[in-house]
Amino acid sequence: MSENQEVVKEEKVNPFLTPINIIEPEHKLPDYTFDMLPEEQKAILASHGWTDLMPVQRKTMPYMLAARDMLVQSKTGSGKTGAYVLPLLQVIVRDHVFPQALILVPTRELAIQVQDEVQKLSAGTGIKSVAIFGGVSYEPQLKALKEGVHIIVATPGRLMDHVQRGNVDFLDVRDLILDEADEMLSMGFYPDMQKIRKYLPKQLACTMFSATIPQTVKSLAREFQRPSAEFLSLSYDKVIANNLEHRWYSCDVMDKDSMTIKVLEYENPESCMIFCNKKCDVSYLEQVLSGYGFNVGALSGDVSQSLREKTLNAFRDKKLRILICTDVAARGIDVDHVTHVIVYDHPDDHEVYVHRSGRTARAGRSGVCISLITPVEEIEIKKTASDFGINFIKQEPLTNEAIAKKVAERTKAKLQEVSKHFGGQKAKERISHFIPLAKELANGSQDDQMLLAYLLDRYVWKK
Repeated sequence: MSENQEVVKEEKVNPFLTPINIIEPEHKLPDYTFDMLPEEQKAILASHGWTDLMPVQRKTMPYMLAARDMLVQSKTGSGKTGAYVLPLLQVIVRDHVFPQALILVPTRELAIQVQDEVQKLSAGTGIKSVAIFGGVSYEPQLKALKEGVHIIVATPGRLMDHVQRGNVDFLDVRDLILDEADEMLSMGFYPDMQKIRKYLPKQLACTMFSATIPQTVKSLAREFQRPSAEFLSLSYDKVIANNLEHRWYSCDVMDKDSMTIKVLEYENPESCMIFCNKKCDVSYLEQVLSGYGFNVGALSGDVSQSLREKTLNAFRDKKLRILICTDVAARGIDVDHVTHVIVYDHPDDHEVYVHRSGRTARAGRSGVCISLITPVEEIEIKKTASDFGINFIKQEPLTNEAIAKKVAERTKAKLQEVSKHFGGQKAKERISHFIPLAKELANGSQDDQMLLAYLLDRYVWKK
């Protein structure tokens, strides 16, 4: 088996692996090495088994220590958290217990993860940090802010709540970090990011990190960075350069319909195309997904021309999120907003896979192509990987527990966002009348709980 064929089973980037392609800034600085770290940091790292820096850390740290604005592209799992935490800890003025560094992340899970890394790497230094995110009580966060912190790790929504309540100011912030910058500058977070920017000092160093950096991110980054900002990219494969990630799940041939449902529930794609090899599978899958409650459309040679046009227009206008089709029926479709492609059957012609996956990650956007692969099809996907140098990432099996957790997190975040717009005190009083019923349903019989679940399902899928 060749190296390219083996890569199909690779799930994570080895953080110490040398990238195959590095794009460095025009005004390049020499790499930072482990020996250049302060003795205190070397001792802390050594206690955790670190004896060397990872490529993204060696490349990024010199620019952060020089307070230069950077847009850094590096894959998830490559060590980018350490790339910004290590230099921040070096420049923090410890006896000045006010926020000096602000790290913004898209999810509370990532906020917790980054905060854990900050605490691990600052142990014994006296540097204080706090993670600020929604879904939990304000009090512990408020207590930490009042006692004083050097570093804030936060999600934008909850951070703005604290700012507007006067719980925090950014007068002494010198470093701004955006982790998962492609997500932070998406339409979901962009309004809050604009608000936060107004409260920040005009002169600060801003470093952004992301696995994918579409043109839209490069454009919006200019609003937060100085004109002198530069670009650093560490590519481990062609996926990063193309802003397209190729994933696959192993499944039996009889389980592909249920696996499609699991993937859709877990990913919750904004816009998705599902490719089948046969017309009969398009029709069958449409019935299965419709019966499950998804709003889907189908395109195949068995669908009338008038219905095909109606379905295609609905998909183009974003009134239809999921489109099931054959390759023939999909010809001529030029839609830029597709976020996910699901390959229901791996094509016999490997070049067809390239065309299918190319339906997403268009016009500078990032995208995901997910293949459902039977044991027999594993041979073909390995050949496709070898033919086109594609890094297919095998995914862990999707359990019902993992899906339920993902759906719950997404739903709660959506409800919290909507709750900000409940209105005035009178509206809150009206809504509070439903609290006894909500408690009764939540603690009641299975039928009562199903009623509550039905309401949540209606909200999530029909809005």
